[in-house]
Amino acid sequence: MAKKCMIYREQRRKYKVRVRNRCKICGRPRGYLRRFQLCRICFKREALEGRIPGVRKASW
Repeated sequence: MAKKCMIYREQRRKYKVRVRNRCKICGRPRGYLRRFQLCRICFKREALEGRIPGVRKASW
């Protein structure tokens, strides 16, 4: 989980262009998937539970 102070610090930045994308569930800044607005860990968890429509586990 990202610290709340880190998220707050980014909101009051001097330069608004330097925004860091964060997961909407846990706030993680790395491994972010723009299409789903989730980090890779939360994406996997949500997909396995069936909360993301159209996403299935691949098998070949």
